[in-house]
Order: sequence, then C-alpha cells, then structure tokens
Amino acid sequence: MSLISFEEIMFTIMSATQDTFKSYMNIDLLAGKVEKRVDPVDSDVTGIVGVAGDRVGYIIFATDKKTAQCVAKELLMVDEADDECIRDAVGELANNIAGAFKTKYHEQYGSVALGLPLVVSGQLRAISDPPDPNECTSINVQCKGVTIPFTTANGSINIKVMVYM
Repeated sequence: MSLISFEEIMFTIMSATQDTFKSYMNIDLLAGKVEKRVDPVDSDVTGIVGVAGDRVGYIIFATDKKTAQCVAKELLMVDEADDECIRDAVGELANNIAGAFKTKYHEQYGSVALGLPLVVSGQLRAISDPPDPNECTSINVQCKGVTIPFTTANGSINIKVMVYM
C-alpha cells in the first residue's frame, strides 16, 4: 500500500469543500489558484480542525463576516445570522471538510482522528512574519501547506481553505 501524496490530500480537501457547499447549500464554488503556503489571512471568522493519527495537521477555513453571514443563513436556514449562528456554521463547515479527509483516508492511515472545530477571529499570519504593532490580535500558523481560495461565479462568497499536514 503506497502512501498518499500531499497533492492527493489537497485535491480531496478541494473536492470536499465544493461538495459540502453544493450538497448543504446548493452553492457552486470555483477554486482559484492554489498557493503552496499557508497565507496570512485577514479573516473575520476562521474555523480550525486538527487532524491526528499517522498524518497530523490542520484544516483551516477562513472568510469575512459578510460571507460567513450568508453561509450561516443558507446552512442553518435562518433569516438573520447572529454571532452564534456564524460560529456554528463555520465550525460545521470546517468539520465537514476535515471529515472528508478522515472518511477517504481512514482505511490507508488507520486511526485518523479529528479535533473539535475551533472558531476564532483575527488575522492569521506566518510565525516568521514580524508582528504588526497596530494589530490587536493574530494567530500564528506554520507556513508549510497550501491555501486554496474559493469564490462563487458572482463573487458573493469568498473563502480560503488552508491545509497543512
């Protein structure tokens, strides 16, 4: 049995993101150019799910508040999305995307475990980047991995999914 490449994992995450949006909200997402690094992201809402087992890492889902509100309304079928709805929706999406990795690769990697989704806000930046003195909060992340931007055809939804393992 051969080991699964990082590229296969990346394409699984890409497909899982598009499939999750399509099946839960009937939203078609277009994937943009994959960057071979975890980008600094100024996001209003970020969902993070840890992956443990033989393959260890994180799946990170980041977006702005406007997109998060739109997604929460669609996913939770509510007229207005308050902060609690947004946290629930972003956590659920991050969990579903990470769950696709677990489901697809469980047989090969054996015991693949997911952490509980952590939902935060603030700027994600690489550990190697110097801190911004005007910045209130930031989350330092490792630089090795990929960032996959997604958008709808009309640009109403913009998200980034980052993965490193």
